[in-house]
Amino acid sequence: MTGRSRIWQVAAVVFTFVNLAGIAWAVAEEELAHALAHVAAQLVGYVVWQLTSRTRQEDPPPQIDERRIEYLQQSVDAIALEVERIGEKQRFSDKLRVERGDLPEDKR
Repeated sequence: MTGRSRIWQVAAVVFTFVNLAGIAWAVAEEELAHALAHVAAQLVGYVVWQLTSRTRQEDPPPQIDERRIEYLQQSVDAIALEVERIGEKQRFSDKLRVERGDLPEDKR
């Protein structure tokens, strides 16, 4: 459970407590309209909580298309092959320079 959802749960408990206490207080003071206002607020809060809790349920992970995975694997393999060819070319070029006596500045 994330910290954010924990905060919202605490807020909902406080909201419920305040409304129930307000209903009790309004009934004790014989203020029917005030009590009904707290009942209405509690019902609206409950409906909103139920609607948002449905949207908070985690969606299933997206399905990965096997063709795309295969294409990605082929692309990575092709890149690895090209990098290896570039490395071979660089090593061969360095070998020729050493044989000719043309050493680069950093290798003298």
